Amino acid sequence: MAPVPLGLHRRGTMAPHALMLLLFLPPHYTAHVISRSPLCQRLGSRYGSIMTGGGRAMRRRLRASTSTTALEKPKVIHTSTTEQPAHSQWGHLFEFAEEKDGIQYLDHAQTYKKPKRVLDAIDQYYDSDNANVHRGAHTLAARATEGYEGARAKIASLINAYDTTEVVYTRGATEAINLVANTWGNQNIKEGDEIIISVMEHHSNIIPWQRLAARTGGVLKFVDLTEQAREVDGGDAEKEGEGDDHRHVYNLLQLQSLITDRTKLVAVCHASNVLGVVNPIKEIVDIAHKHHAKVLLDASQTMARVPIDVQQMGVDFLVASGHKMMAPSGIGFLWGKYEVLESMEPWQGGGEMIDEVFLETSTYAPPPGRFEAGTPAIAETIGIGAAVDLLTEADVNTVHDNERLLGNALYDGLKTIPGVQILGGRSNRLGMASFACPDVNAEELKALLKEEGYRVASGFHDAQPIHERLGLNDGSIRVSFSVAHGTEDVTRFVDTLSKILEGQRARVR
Repeated sequence: MAPVPLGLHRRGTMAPHALMLLLFLPPHYTAHVISRSPLCQRLGSRYGSIMTGGGRAMRRRLRASTSTTALEKPKVIHTSTTEQPAHSQWGHLFEFAEEKDGIQYLDHAQTYKKPKRVLDAIDQYYDSDNANVHRGAHTLAARATEGYEGARAKIASLINAYDTTEVVYTRGATEAINLVANTWGNQNIKEGDEIIISVMEHHSNIIPWQRLAARTGGVLKFVDLTEQAREVDGGDAEKEGEGDDHRHVYNLLQLQSLITDRTKLVAVCHASNVLGVVNPIKEIVDIAHKHHAKVLLDASQTMARVPIDVQQMGVDFLVASGHKMMAPSGIGFLWGKYEVLESMEPWQGGGEMIDEVFLETSTYAPPPGRFEAGTPAIAETIGIGAAVDLLTEADVNTVHDNERLLGNALYDGLKTIPGVQILGGRSNRLGMASFACPDVNAEELKALLKEEGYRVASGFHDAQPIHERLGLNDGSIRVSFSVAHGTEDVTRFVDTLSKILEGQRARVR
C-alpha cells in the first residue's frame, strides 16, 4: 500500500492543515499522494493550481536551502592517497572542539565527539527555524519539516535504502531494537520459534530478545566465537599459525549447526563494541535466508566508520544510534524493508502516528509515521542529517580506509607490549581495540592513562557476556579513535601505554 502523508485521510476527508502539508512534505510523500490517493485525485481537479505550477514553485522556494532530495547523492570530496593521510585533509569537515588541558578523548566507541557543523545545524534550527513539523502552515514550520524530512532522505541515501519511507526515527539503536521486538516480534514469534544472537552482542541486542522469548515461549540460541581461526562454509579452518589474525570472530559453522526452519530471526552486530572487528554479514544473511529467517543488523559501531549498503547486504532490519556517528544523543533510526514495516502494528500511540481518530477506534498512518508517535526530536534529527552530510562529503569509503589503517596500527602496536591481551584479531579491524593486562586491572589502568591525559573506557562496555566468555571478569580497557585521528596518534598512545606498563612491572620487581 502506498504511503499517505499524515493528516490526509484515505476516505476523502481532510484535516484542516492537510492541504498546506502538501507544500511542506518531501517530494516522495507528495508524489505518492498525488498519484495514488483517492483524496488527491479529487484535489487534483479542485486545487489544480496548487498541485501544478503554484505548488511546485512554492516548494522550490521552501527547499532552496536544502538541495538533497530523496536518495540523491551529495557531493563527495575525494582525498589523495599519496600526498598526505586522508584524515589530515578533513580538517575543514570534521572540526571538533579543541581538547583542553592536554586531554585526549579516545572513547568514540562509547559516544563520538560532535563536529562544529553538527552543532551549528542544531543552533540554526533553534535560532531561526524553531517550529513543529508536519503541522504548521507557516514558513518556520516549512523549514523545520524540510530539515526533519531532509535528514531522513540523507540517511536513506547513506545506507542505500530502497525508499526514504523505510527509515523510522527512534531515540537510538536500543529503542529501534525494542520497537522490532515489540511489534514484529510479538506478531511473528510463537512458542518454540527460535531467535539466534551471538555472545558478542551489546546488552541492547540481548535483553529485548530475552524478554520477547519469555513472553512468547520463543527459544534463544547463541553463536559463540571461533577459537584460533575463522571457520568458513565449505573450507577448512585457517592454518594454526595464522590463528591470531582471525581469532575470536563470529562462528559461521556454529550458526549453520544452530539454525533450523523454526528460526525466525538472527540478530547480530555489524561490529562488536568490544572486539572492534567487522562481522561477515553477507554470509550470515545467506545462511539465515536459506531458512527464511530475517536478519536484524546492529550498525551502531559502523555507521561512522564503514560503508553500509542495505540492498547489497540483504538484511531485513538495521538499527543505529546518532551519538555514535557524530550526531546528538537521543536520536537514531530503524531501517526496514517497507513491506515488513507495513505489516507491523504500531508500538506507541499518540499524535503523528494516526490516520483517523474516533472515540472508540482509530486507524494508523503508514510507515514511517506509524512508528513516530508524538512530537519528535527535531533538532536532534537535523543534527543527524548534518552528520550524514559530513560522512558523505568525506566519502565513507575513504573514511573506512583510514579506519583500517588505524585498526592495523593499533593492533600491531599493542602486540609489541608484553602481557597485553587483545580481544579479537587484526583482520577487518576498526580503529578501536579492547585489551586486558594481567598485572593491572582495568580500572587501575584507566586511572593511570587518565594521568597521562587519555580518556578511555573500562569495564564491560555494556557487553558482559563476551567478557565472561573470555574469562575477563574484571572487564577490559577499550580505546577508540575518530575520523580525525591518524596513525601517529595511535603510536603516541601505544608508547604511553607501554611506558605505564613497564613502570608497573618495575614496581612489582
